[in-house]
Amino acid sequence: MSTPKTMRTLFQPSAEEPRLVLIPNHPVPVPREGTDEHLIHVRSVSPCANELNWAKNFPHLQTRELIPCYDIAGTIVAAPPTSDFQPGAEVYARSNYMSPGCARDYTLVGGAELARRPRNVDWAHATSIPLSAQTALQALFVQSGIGGLGDSAWKGKRVLVTAASGGVGSWVVQLGRVAGATVIGTCGPQNVDFVKGLGAEEVVNYREVDLKAWGQKAENQVDLVVDCIGKKSLEDAWWCVKEGGTLISIFQPPEQVQPEECKEKNVKNFFFIVAANRSDLETITKLVEEGKCHGVVDSIWPLEQFEDAFKRLDSGHARGKIILDLTLNQ
Repeated sequence: MSTPKTMRTLFQPSAEEPRLVLIPNHPVPVPREGTDEHLIHVRSVSPCANELNWAKNFPHLQTRELIPCYDIAGTIVAAPPTSDFQPGAEVYARSNYMSPGCARDYTLVGGAELARRPRNVDWAHATSIPLSAQTALQALFVQSGIGGLGDSAWKGKRVLVTAASGGVGSWVVQLGRVAGATVIGTCGPQNVDFVKGLGAEEVVNYREVDLKAWGQKAENQVDLVVDCIGKKSLEDAWWCVKEGGTLISIFQPPEQVQPEECKEKNVKNFFFIVAANRSDLETITKLVEEGKCHGVVDSIWPLEQFEDAFKRLDSGHARGKIILDLTLNQ
């Protein structure tokens, strides 16, 4: 089957406005000769919270086409002759945010970001994995400084994750459990059982329990906080981490909301952005195929219902990832 000349594409007309339009006949991209670009027939993609504001907040991103969605699963159509992924290979990735996103029928992804998709999950669940899983893996086993996956240093460590039912939070819970840590997650009342099912030994229902008060009790202090939501939750998380512990946020620099009373606290704290790569994604693939972890899908939408999908994402109440399935309605 030959590759068409045009395709459907979600496009953001202006960096100043978080609004999308669906273009029915956008040109199909062509891999540049001599590069590591792979042309992929997109099966499904997943958006990231707040990504429609990235180009406004980081003007250097305005030089690329403003196409959203960087979590992708699909089939290789064209590849460099030396690539490990030749036409027909089923792959997934967190693609590079310096390039256009993947909410289109065909997209380009560098080989360094690709991995074979897990054989034991469907396309939607594969798409839900790359960003969330790699972020959690790097937060726990690279950024925290405690130890790698499988390191005995995790035994006896207490890890608190905020927004534990979300995309990244659900992976922090699962990977922390696999590592042997005691994991505590925060979430709303409707997700308490879900978070426990992921492997959290304790769940803090933020509707009923004040996180600051909880953290001020000596027996609740944790070695590591992974914050996934920022703002008030991150501010309260300062009270939960013990002296000499670590506070990591994927939302904002923790010192932006550090309580005055915690200014003298000896806590390593920082914000970080995931660096997507094949090696980490292959580690995740192995864990998924071994049945130790799994992706979490909140809902699946056809591309034409992108507005409703992004509204669900922006609500802040999604359990896991929002998926756009480009095969629906085709």
